[in-house]
Amino acid sequence: MRLPARPATTVDGLPEWDARWSRILTVRTADGPHTFHLLDTLPALREAGIEPTGTIVAVHGNPTWSYMWRRLAAESLRRAGTGTSGSTGAEANAGAWRVVAVDQLEMGYSERLEHDALPSPRGEGYRRLAERVGDLDAVVHAILPEAPSTQRLVTIGHDWGGVISLGWATRNTDLIDAVISCNTAVHQPESAPVPAPLQAALAGGLLPTSTVLTDAFLRVSLSLSESMDRTTRRAFRSPYRHPRDRGGIGAFVADIPVDASHPSDAELQRIGADIAAYEGPALLLWGPKDPVFLERYLRDLRQRLPQADLHRFEKFNHLFTEDVPYAGLVFDWLEQHVPHADTPAGTASGTGAAAGAGAEAPDQDGTGARSDAASAPAGAAAADTDPEADDPPFIFDALAARGAERAVASVDMTKRPAQAISWAHLAGVVDAIAKGLGQLGLQKGDRVSLLVTPGNNLTAAAYAVLKAGGVAVVADAGLGPAGMTRAIKSADPQWIIGEAPGLALARGGNWPGRRISVSPMGLLARKGLRVETSLTELSRTPVPRQDMKAPGRSAAALVGEQAPGLDDDAAILFTSGSTGPAKGVRYTHRRLGELIRLLGSRFHVERGSGLVAGFAPFALFGPGLGATSVTPDMSVTKPRTLRAAALADAISAADCTMAFASPAAWTNVVATADELDAEQLEAFGRIDLVLSAGAPVPLSLMDELTHWFPRAQIHSPYGMTEGLLLTDIDRDGVAAAAADQDDHGVCVGTPIPGVHLALAPLDSQGVPAEELLLDREAHGKLGEFVVSAPHIKAGYDNLWKTDEQSKRDTALGLTWHRTNDIGHIDTSGRVWLEGRVQHVITAPAGPVGPGGIEAVVDELHGVTRCAAVGVGPVGTQAIVVVLEPTAEMPEPGQAPLEITEQVRYTAQRVLGLDVAAVLVPPKFPTDIRHNSKIDRSALADWAASVLAGGPVRKF
Repeated sequence: MRLPARPATTVDGLPEWDARWSRILTVRTADGPHTFHLLDTLPALREAGIEPTGTIVAVHGNPTWSYMWRRLAAESLRRAGTGTSGSTGAEANAGAWRVVAVDQLEMGYSERLEHDALPSPRGEGYRRLAERVGDLDAVVHAILPEAPSTQRLVTIGHDWGGVISLGWATRNTDLIDAVISCNTAVHQPESAPVPAPLQAALAGGLLPTSTVLTDAFLRVSLSLSESMDRTTRRAFRSPYRHPRDRGGIGAFVADIPVDASHPSDAELQRIGADIAAYEGPALLLWGPKDPVFLERYLRDLRQRLPQADLHRFEKFNHLFTEDVPYAGLVFDWLEQHVPHADTPAGTASGTGAAAGAGAEAPDQDGTGARSDAASAPAGAAAADTDPEADDPPFIFDALAARGAERAVASVDMTKRPAQAISWAHLAGVVDAIAKGLGQLGLQKGDRVSLLVTPGNNLTAAAYAVLKAGGVAVVADAGLGPAGMTRAIKSADPQWIIGEAPGLALARGGNWPGRRISVSPMGLLARKGLRVETSLTELSRTPVPRQDMKAPGRSAAALVGEQAPGLDDDAAILFTSGSTGPAKGVRYTHRRLGELIRLLGSRFHVERGSGLVAGFAPFALFGPGLGATSVTPDMSVTKPRTLRAAALADAISAADCTMAFASPAAWTNVVATADELDAEQLEAFGRIDLVLSAGAPVPLSLMDELTHWFPRAQIHSPYGMTEGLLLTDIDRDGVAAAAADQDDHGVCVGTPIPGVHLALAPLDSQGVPAEELLLDREAHGKLGEFVVSAPHIKAGYDNLWKTDEQSKRDTALGLTWHRTNDIGHIDTSGRVWLEGRVQHVITAPAGPVGPGGIEAVVDELHGVTRCAAVGVGPVGTQAIVVVLEPTAEMPEPGQAPLEITEQVRYTAQRVLGLDVAAVLVPPKFPTDIRHNSKIDRSALADWAASVLAGGPVRKF
């Protein structure tokens, strides 16, 4: 089949497209002059009287065209102040970006060449990779002189355009200031198969049929967006309506080097080597659901570009550029890494000065960093810590210090019979496993996913990994198989240590990492699950006597240069995923050490203490505190499985005086306490501290705990994965808050010493302010809580934008964390939680925190739990109260008239708020981990649908 030549043309009339952007450029390439269609924002900038000081060259992949960069172009013009924002031309002139997106030859609206045959992998006449890099070189050198004011040059590429743009940029480092790449690959491992969709496209006669003769490849590719509408899809397809227009699509597929004999393989290898030699700023943007550009290709890019920042758009696909506001992220990143000439690097986007306080330079720690040193603001060595204070301990130091003792260190009541191990035994096992991991090949900084239930095995594995210089990756089984797979793949561990169910999940989900089982496995299971060895076998690794006798059994004495430093990463802990995909939270050894130090001092947990750990995080802290810890007979991931008798037996197992659990666990303990015998009741009577973590504790539950634990202080600290101990309140504090007539919500006490608390007040649209309020200025205002402490997170993992947004504040020169929790601080300094930022109700009279309404309504007879949500446009939302279904409730829909009237009357009398409707849903969605975080967003969507006449049973 003959494909005719066709000249390049401009284009107009497409959604989100400005006709001023479309232009034609003829340049001389290796085989003569050719004409390219460009998206170019220079005319729009000059029309506004703006000269750009930087140029972004954007390169599309297959089968898209420059249209895919339209939102990048629009955002660049908005920020430049071309009439779409409040900026003036003078302001924009200081740092305006020109965006030039090229349609590659025979793609989009660029020139089509004449061909006598359809494309094939080894055919002649179509563009190869080296020629496309040369084409880009010709275009770039033609456009740069058009804007003499250009001082900065950045490339961005997607799909095969990522390879081409990186290939050009890394050979022109004298011109390039930074590179950005999205879902691409520069290396196909010989040991890994080509992704199935590409295998199908490359198969024999299917290649020309699926790519040129039909638009099958084009249609499938455009389906890799989660939200693309019909008009946008038509726009992407517009240059490819006929087979004669699609030769370039087939040529791109045919030019994929699947083995070393392919004509473009040598060029791809050269590009890969050039990328590895590039040392400048780099940003990787990734849609993990991509069926072609798999995690292994991202892993390869990160190895070649270890300095690169990474932002993963979880739950999004190859064409995430159609689904998420990536363009704003790009320009935020450029402000930090490629500032204009008058702005020092890293200071362009600093925000968050406190009222009345001078702002320091902003925090520059990105998630690509592997050191805590960068997490302090510029000019502050350790801004959120006292520079005169002693360094915190490593979490494994206390275990090493007690390593010669025969006293009980840990008891695992989930075993049959219960398994008690001494300090000497635990320390020896930890050292042997650490030594064995090093001999097996674990390198400093390697990530190790731990798929082990809490107990002695998890304790030994975790402490060994940390001591060996590894980074523990922990994701809650409550995330479910899909959530676990998403989390572990995002962390990209080099190793997995797990029990059989976890290893089976890893095998089925194709998780990365070499496998180690807990116990030895049979040959078939070992082979099927790809297991190399077991913790049992590693625990028999000989440890030289000089290592055993080293002072404090230090990590350095055990593993030498592999030993971690305080500012090295120690753990990636995943959030519960209750408000979106679970996020990985990075902790360094320093921050874990500060947390251990705080926990010990706040609750007097010290050497010789005994604690029952019914709350997953605390199950690992006992040895780090030098305290004996007991894991009760329960499923820690299902807190309601803890019964009073099991708790009493755990207390007696090590004469414990402290018990830590979640509210759901304590609720079941109280519900089953009548089953206790005299000896078990006596064990309860020996407890001095009851700590409930993970969610607020109602006064009624605290009163019941006081009855069953008569000697105990009852404490309920507030925190999150990003900061486990931020405020604290005891039973008397909860009672005093309950008697308060002026404040509503959930009172979580006052900040723990060492924790700085600020407030970002909400505006009428429910958006937190950039300026922080401190001390008395924050009292009585509704806002987002912002915290700083030595023990909060070092950063979010592989979520550059999320991390930067969470710690953008610079008040007092501290490293802050925006919690996303909203509420107020009363005149006594007590913190009252009222929900999450995304759940704010923007009523006509101003923003309303749902937690205040819920606290009042939850006290009404017949209400077990409720959620307050906003329905309607932002700024004019109506308040709707959704009640948790109970056996007494009727069918889903409108709540009974009597309770509806009670809710409305109480909300108006106590809070002065009008409730538009009271509904009962078919189910009440909460998080799996604590069964306490209500999915208000889902309930708001359901309520809006019901009130608009939709079905009440559909959720």
